[in-house]
Amino acid sequence: MITYIYWIFVLALTGGTLYLLGLKLKQWIPAAVVSGVILVVCASFYYFYLQQMFVKRWGGTMSLSVPEGMQHVAATWKDDNMWIENYDPKTNTCYFQEYSRGAMLEGKVVIKNCNPVSR
Repeated sequence: MITYIYWIFVLALTGGTLYLLGLKLKQWIPAAVVSGVILVVCASFYYFYLQQMFVKRWGGTMSLSVPEGMQHVAATWKDDNMWIENYDPKTNTCYFQEYSRGAMLEGKVVIKNCNPVSR
């Protein structure tokens, strides 16, 4: 829900800028530039800072996919970054991978011969 409120605010800010500068002051080029800057800055701020914080702290929404051929084992949080553990039965290897803000500086731990699920 918080994610939707954020994007409604961003769209209202962008629309308000277009309305004020474009319609009222007849300055369409500056209105388009300022609106574009607002969208780029807000999207970058969300992607690189707010997304995982919204999910963890305020019940936002985030989607991840388990890679083809792998089995999901566990997920946990370390600060505002999510760590996912997946198991590859073909190679008997576990991958413990970090999903950090903006997908930058992500850690990865490879555990060979791990057998996480006894069958």
